[in-house]
Amino acid sequence: MENPDGVGELTIARMTIESDSVSFDFEGKVEGYGSVFASHTFTYVDAERLRGRIVGEARTFLDDGTLISTPHMGTFIREGSKAKSYFTDATNQGIVNFVMWDIDIITKHVAVRYWEVKS
Repeated sequence: MENPDGVGELTIARMTIESDSVSFDFEGKVEGYGSVFASHTFTYVDAERLRGRIVGEARTFLDDGTLISTPHMGTFIREGSKAKSYFTDATNQGIVNFVMWDIDIITKHVAVRYWEVKS
């Protein structure tokens, strides 16, 4: 997919490991959404822990202090210490986005891309 409507960079701020899942807290900046804070739980659907589902939530603050919130739901795949997540969001402002994150667990870097599906 080319030409996203926005990009950003997040950092993994916390990782919590469970027997069937892992949870992450993320923070950083995303174009059009300002300062982003998100929590996601990745639940495995295979024994190798290479793929599964994502459930989460995000809160963003624009430069003027406006709060935007959204649920996240989607899927992920993992290869070694790198994961890709694919999900949709539905903001409290009525905007719906398709979102892709490239996550590097070792460096804690997350590259964000999103495409607006409904404005």
